Amino acid sequence: MRRTIMTHTTLTALLVLTGMTLPAGAAEIPKPPPAASPGPSEYRLGPEDVIEVFVWKEPDLTTTVVIRPDGRISLPLANELQASGKTAVELQQEITEKLRQFIAQPVVNVMVKQVNSLKISVLGEVRKPDVYRIKNRVTVLDAIAMAGGFTDLARPNRVIVLRNGPSGPQRIKVNVKQAVAEERRAPIYLQPLDTVYVE
Repeated sequence: MRRTIMTHTTLTALLVLTGMTLPAGAAEIPKPPPAASPGPSEYRLGPEDVIEVFVWKEPDLTTTVVIRPDGRISLPLANELQASGKTAVELQQEITEKLRQFIAQPVVNVMVKQVNSLKISVLGEVRKPDVYRIKNRVTVLDAIAMAGGFTDLARPNRVIVLRNGPSGPQRIKVNVKQAVAEERRAPIYLQPLDTVYVE
């Protein structure tokens, strides 16, 4: 009888302890991290890029488009959308939201078929002023080197980067002479469609 009472007591204690520890264990289950914002290295679409917009089970809405010089695209039902400056995932989410008005639970996938917007212009007092296609991240110094370097009349302390940002045109003044002299100075990276002008 005594042994039975101890067994019941032990079971009761175990149940109480188990009941108390379950909520604590449940609270420790890790939650999935929030969606990460695109990093600076993630490719952003630009004019002349070719993208395929695939809509599952909707062949009439699946299409391949070229981003226009103004950075926009035209799609069935979704109409005009700004594509330039966005990642493929961001554009995919925006198209999905637009199609929700017409389709229940649309499944959209945006794929970059051809990259044509990765180019920069180097003008002014350089030996080979031209438009250059780029494949990797390029600094101002890299761009000047691609253009054959400075001419004899160039002023390395008067270099301007012209950039069309979201808020409008930007003029970024760069003192290349000072940048070379200062070892710890962070390099200035160019963005696609930037123009480097050497005075």
